[in-house]
Amino acid sequence: MNFFLDTANLDSIKKAAELGMCDGITTNPTIIFKEGKDHKQVVMEIGKLVSGPISIESVGETAEQMVEDGKEFVKWVRNPVIKVPMTKEGLRAVRMFNKIGIKTNVTLIFSASQALLAAKAGASYVSPFVGRLDDIGQDGMVLVQDIVQIFKNYNFKTEVIVASVRSLKHVEDAAKAGAHIATIPPKIYEEMWKHALTDKGIEMFNADYKKSLEGKVKK
Repeated sequence: MNFFLDTANLDSIKKAAELGMCDGITTNPTIIFKEGKDHKQVVMEIGKLVSGPISIESVGETAEQMVEDGKEFVKWVRNPVIKVPMTKEGLRAVRMFNKIGIKTNVTLIFSASQALLAAKAGASYVSPFVGRLDDIGQDGMVLVQDIVQIFKNYNFKTEVIVASVRSLKHVEDAAKAGAHIATIPPKIYEEMWKHALTDKGIEMFNADYKKSLEGKVKK
């Protein structure tokens, strides 16, 4: 499974990229705004750090406006993906983007039927928002399982990006469900490395090694 970072924070992206653990980036206007810089500047700086897909969100209301946004965005980075909303206009835009060879990420997916429509339209990616479904008492990961199964049934090439990730369990369950990608906030990404028993084991090994250097080996 590929890991995308769901952020526009350059420090977080750089650290993950240096470890080879950042396969792509998803952004939206809100997380870019939080960086306190010009929208275009932030996206272009991300593009210097990451060679994988970078999702950039269109804010157009019509398919034509979305395509105009996309034509501008593709000038900014090497591997752009245009995020469009799960609407009729968004799906029209997907078809228009396909004709000019631009990848798309249909976002704000909350049902299997929406994902099916996006795949039939030719979306490169769909993004089911598991955390937001959990917030209203539904099981977001069941939706991921359903989408993965449907796409397998019909050999859709569309990839599933598990979005709105709120916990390590979301990442692990996404992998078990066979999702292609999880897009992970930096806070959750950092938690993936940690476990109390790992820390305890390292502490014990280091302490025993130090004892051995001091001639305190048990006889």
